Amino acid sequence: MIVTIDGPAGSGKSTAARGLAQRLGFDFLNTGAMYRAVALAVTRANIPIGDAARIVELLGRTLLEMPNERVLLNQEDVTELIRQPAISDAASRVAVVPHVRATLVGWQRQIAQGRNMVCEGRDQGSVVFPDSPCKFYLHAGLETRAARRMAELGLKGCASTPSRVLEELKIRDERDQTRDVGPLIAADDALWIETDGLNIDQVVDRLEAHVRCRLG
Repeated sequence: MIVTIDGPAGSGKSTAARGLAQRLGFDFLNTGAMYRAVALAVTRANIPIGDAARIVELLGRTLLEMPNERVLLNQEDVTELIRQPAISDAASRVAVVPHVRATLVGWQRQIAQGRNMVCEGRDQGSVVFPDSPCKFYLHAGLETRAARRMAELGLKGCASTPSRVLEELKIRDERDQTRDVGPLIAADDALWIETDGLNIDQVVDRLEAHVRCRLG
């Protein structure tokens, strides 16, 4: 079974997806990490985001592996590097390149084939796995998401301000929701969950109850 969890940045989907996978005994796929790894590769190669042809060529010689929730880019462990704010921003910009999305959609389907997996991202239920029997869309207010992002940055020792984080989330939301390919939307048959005021265990409880019901 493939379970999809989509939602905007700061909605808690990555933490919830990881927790749900652990409870179910499923594998976990963080697709956002895949886009960040591609963004890191593009940044290192000094390729402008708008240069689709060079990005296509780069992807053709890029090896991306994700063993045990680590991210290996051409066999280099970049798990921590891709969490930098600059790479997260670059990831949302490189994600609008149609060939990048098409390539990563293919990679994601290959990774999940024949496995029980919880896949989280922006378009997992709407594009990548439209036939999934369990789809979720997690959401939270902008201020809640900004507070979560500030806490995350603080744990990593990254300096920022609430106003800056809030503005960055607004820009990212606009970019994710308006791109032509794989925009951030809730699939028609996704269960919408507002995570404002809920702790992670409460969110995972709701997800798990729904999945187990579908499992029969």
